[in-house]
Amino acid sequence: MFAVECVLSGGEIGVTPEEFRAWRKGLGLGQKEAAERLGLRKRMIQYYEKGERDGKTVEVPLTVSLACFAVTKHVVQFDGVKPKKLRSSDRPKKASRKSASKANGGKSTKNA
Repeated sequence: MFAVECVLSGGEIGVTPEEFRAWRKGLGLGQKEAAERLGLRKRMIQYYEKGERDGKTVEVPLTVSLACFAVTKHVVQFDGVKPKKLRSSDRPKKASRKSASKANGGKSTKNA
C-alpha cells in the first residue's frame, strides 16, 4: 500500500522497496521511464528499490511517494513533463519609478 493510501486509511507512513518496485512494475514502467516521470535519476530509482546505498538504508521520501500517487492518478504536472521556461521577452515588465509615479498622480512611490 502506498504512503498516501496509508495516510488516508490511518496507517503508517512509508513505502518499502518492494512496494516501490511493485508500483513501477504495476504501471508497466522501466526504471528509466519511472525516473523520467518522477523527475529523478534512474540511479535513485535503483536505490529506492534496493533500499540501500553504499551499505546505508535509503527510504523513499514522502514527496516521492506523493509523486508516485500523482503519476498513478494521471496528474499532468507530475508526469515528468517540465514546464516551459519563460523567455525574457515573455516575462512581465517591471514598472519604472517614473511610470509608477505617473500612475499615482505624480506622487512618490517611496515609503516615507
